[in-house]
Amino acid sequence: MKRTISFLLVICMIVLYSPVVCAAEEKKDEDVTLAPYFFISEGDPSVDRLPLKGTEVRTNINGTIAETFVTQTYANEGERPINASYVFPASTKVSVHGMTMQIGDQKVTAVIKEKEEAKQDFEEAKSEGKSASLLEEKRSNVFTMDVANIMPGDIVSIELHYTELIQSSEGTYQFVFPTVVGPRYAGAVEEEEAEADDWVETPYLEEGVAPDSDYDITVSLSAGVPIQDLVCSTHETDVEWKQNSEAKITLKDGGGFAGDRDYILEYRMTGEDVSSGLMLYEGEEENYFLLTMQPPDRYEPEDIVPREYLFLLDVSGSMNGYPLDTAKELIQNMVSNLRSTDRFNLFLFSDLVSEMSLQSVEASEENIRCAMELIDLQQGGGGTELAQALSDALDTPRPQGLARNVVVITDGYLSDEEEIFGMIKDHQEETSFFSFGIGSSVNRSLMEGIARAGMGEAFVVTEEEETKETAERFRTYMEAPLLTDIQVSFDGFDAYDLGTSNLPALFAQKPIVLLGKWRGALEGTICITGKTGDKDYEEKIDVSGAALSGDHEAISYLWARQKVEELTAYGFATVDDQTREEIVSIGLSYSMLTPYTSFVAVLDTVRNPEGNSEEVDQPSPLPQGVSGLSVGGYLIGAEPEEGVLAGMALLILAVGMCWKKRKSCL
Repeated sequence: MKRTISFLLVICMIVLYSPVVCAAEEKKDEDVTLAPYFFISEGDPSVDRLPLKGTEVRTNINGTIAETFVTQTYANEGERPINASYVFPASTKVSVHGMTMQIGDQKVTAVIKEKEEAKQDFEEAKSEGKSASLLEEKRSNVFTMDVANIMPGDIVSIELHYTELIQSSEGTYQFVFPTVVGPRYAGAVEEEEAEADDWVETPYLEEGVAPDSDYDITVSLSAGVPIQDLVCSTHETDVEWKQNSEAKITLKDGGGFAGDRDYILEYRMTGEDVSSGLMLYEGEEENYFLLTMQPPDRYEPEDIVPREYLFLLDVSGSMNGYPLDTAKELIQNMVSNLRSTDRFNLFLFSDLVSEMSLQSVEASEENIRCAMELIDLQQGGGGTELAQALSDALDTPRPQGLARNVVVITDGYLSDEEEIFGMIKDHQEETSFFSFGIGSSVNRSLMEGIARAGMGEAFVVTEEEETKETAERFRTYMEAPLLTDIQVSFDGFDAYDLGTSNLPALFAQKPIVLLGKWRGALEGTICITGKTGDKDYEEKIDVSGAALSGDHEAISYLWARQKVEELTAYGFATVDDQTREEIVSIGLSYSMLTPYTSFVAVLDTVRNPEGNSEEVDQPSPLPQGVSGLSVGGYLIGAEPEEGVLAGMALLILAVGMCWKKRKSCL
């Protein structure tokens, strides 16, 4: 009884503490704390504080390759010159290999340079009064744009060129275009780390406030085979069919602001799946191939291995409201479907971490009920200390004979991905890791990274209606992985410099994808082997039957992107000097944005000789459904005192429940 009361007191202290945690924390002498903040429009009225006027996205999907052109339009409607900074997202899989800047009738093509050199060129141009722009990669899915010396009346257009591969999963193709970077929580960090991640401090508009800028997305889809079940679940759209294999998808007028949530377009195809086969590109200096192969059909296992599930649930401020409500339903569905031979434990994390039990417990009705009651107490508040929760979970005693699985449920709004990936890599031999992203604009880099590092699978739930189906998919994937121990070999085909040397286990019905270079004659075979259940799997591709094309230049950029991901271990660890040099070489050779190469564009004309530009950080909207708690709001009302009262009320309620039941959930 005492143990239960103590446990619930800890939980309620978290609830009590969380509402009064503001994003703007005091800086300690020994470290610097990064935190997002709300946009404040006060200041010099002659300075345009909202210079981004519009974003236009145009995507052409041909077969399985998508090419996207993003045009950002900045204008200075104030009376003084400004330097604008803007943080924006992209898919985790894109290769950014082109950028232009236009001011009036002057247009300049950006140059790719080593990161430090590009930054220096930009700063020199800025100090000399020249208009310039700088594009940098902060994460695989987070970029920053800096534009210097935007003069009063200027209209600046910057166009970016992306390429990415669209894959099917369970027969459904999904094109995702993130439109906004969610607020990132960063705990206490060293000063140099804080400087490197200063993008985390991007300002946000208040909850429910949409920006004045426009956001437009158009997708032209050419599948090559008839398209069916074409739907955009996130935005209201109009579809113009040219024929049954081609469609143009535009945003519907009056559908509201489009730039506060991921744009997700899903479709299926009839007939032969175009993702299967071998594509070849013959370049001027090197040749590239793209192999996509459908995995075997799902099998029904005779024996289900008993498993231990460690559920890590994010109860931070950004999860308040819809995300946390959805997470509760998700865990309810997953835990309720556990077998009697399974065990589980629950870890709740925000600023602090609490656990349901000191070790995993049986998946009994009583323990499941206690877990649900504990989750129901959560309201959402405070920071996002996932690394500590992960460490605590991995340190719990491991039951003998059970396969351990860690399930992370979060929106991913944090900035210490590298530490988390490193911990997962250290335990990937004995533990599988799965991630569930919940929200309209989750941090997919974190979600996919957890799964990739932990040889598991990533799930994203954008709507509450998806939770039951997603939980069922998770159960199916866990019980019967499609293909494990995947190996690739070449017989008579001179392939080299593969984009990746590690093909993870397949849980979902989605293609195996391999990129590489080739030379010599088009002959021989590519062989893929693996295990499906307790049976051997083998599939061969005849290289001589593949068509050679000079129209598939995008394959070279896809290879370069995959190679950079391999060299950086998908962000799992800091690279050494030699690896950094190799990444820089790839970035410069393929004119591609990487963690160590950036695009810079400079107009030669001196336009601001006085050098009196005002620094302006373009604010972003909060992602749809994300609470203002994520950037310093409070749980209830506008004052922290009200949040304290709410926490006290929950504390009294929890103790009362504990006394009434007089049973321990531990």
